[in-house]
Amino acid sequence: MILASGWFADIAETFEKCFIRDDRYRLLISGIGVTIKVALLAAVLGLIIGFLIALCNLSKKKVLNIFGKIYTDIIRGTPSVTQLMIIYFVIFATVNWEKWIIAAIAFSINSGAYVSEIIRAGILSIDKGQTEAGRSLGLSKTQTMMSIIVPQAIKNIFPAMCNEFITLIKETAIVGYVGLVDIQKAGDFIKSATYEAFMPLIATAIIYFVLIKILTLVLGRVEKKLRESDKR
Repeated sequence: MILASGWFADIAETFEKCFIRDDRYRLLISGIGVTIKVALLAAVLGLIIGFLIALCNLSKKKVLNIFGKIYTDIIRGTPSVTQLMIIYFVIFATVNWEKWIIAAIAFSINSGAYVSEIIRAGILSIDKGQTEAGRSLGLSKTQTMMSIIVPQAIKNIFPAMCNEFITLIKETAIVGYVGLVDIQKAGDFIKSATYEAFMPLIATAIIYFVLIKILTLVLGRVEKKLRESDKR
């Protein structure tokens, strides 16, 4: 009992030292906000970029097709941290924008390459007869794509898109390289200030897990709704 009470006392003291003293928990709360902002903006922009690149990869125009393939190859063939640093310290070096916006742009460019392949696969999974049916109704290629093909493809690619968004949230842990204090960087600051590694790192892992678990549950319900519409 004495050993157990001593262990709990040590844990409580370490917790107080890491999070309560000097209001260090505020670093983590602020870091959560930064992570969510970067991930959400990157997801939206990445979806737009991915859709446009997917259309380029599916295009019969050689210039667009080559551009899409080069973009995809370069982005998927280089580390995301390298891309982040190039975009922040080189491309946007003279642009007076907030750091989190530039970081989100960097992640969206990275995510766009993967999203484009997901969307491309989803579009190709739709039977060609759907395209022919749309054209026979007098719809243009664009109208057929947007009104018939894309809505059906969304249901097929939704799970893969959810996985990409979850991966994106975890990838934002590298934004500390450009001076942003996200969840991971906040944990690093606490670790450096207290010389305690276990508690800050475990707290960081728990926060990421909870965020992703909540997101998984929400996206799971959305997917269920989409599947319900198929049964009608």
